[in-house]
Amino acid sequence: MGVFTFVCKSSGGKWSAKQYSGDLEATADCTYDLERKLVQEALSRDSSGAVSANFSLITPTSGVFQVVIGGASGGSFAPSSGGGAAASSGGAAAAEAPAAEEKKEEKEESDDDMGFSLFD
Repeated sequence: MGVFTFVCKSSGGKWSAKQYSGDLEATADCTYDLERKLVQEALSRDSSGAVSANFSLITPTSGVFQVVIGGASGGSFAPSSGGGAAASSGGAAAAEAPAAEEKKEEKEESDDDMGFSLFD
């Protein structure tokens, strides 16, 4: 599993990023393009699994971007009401519960039923 953390800064209409502890760097016109470039840079160093990325602005001109490659897969959720064995054997029962809820339909109320109209 690889974790790549970048410090991002905007100056003169351009965004630049430098890896917190490493030598990866990138520049772009906007944060979206910068994120794409940084993910590609991280994948060039480690391509061992799924990619997760998160960008957080700290100030309007600075932020932190983190790329995580590998790690846990999405199927590792265990409900808090059951133990480890119950979670692995009760997966089918948990999958059926949302389907039963979807069948329950509620009548949509209109604003006329409340005695007033939103546009009056």
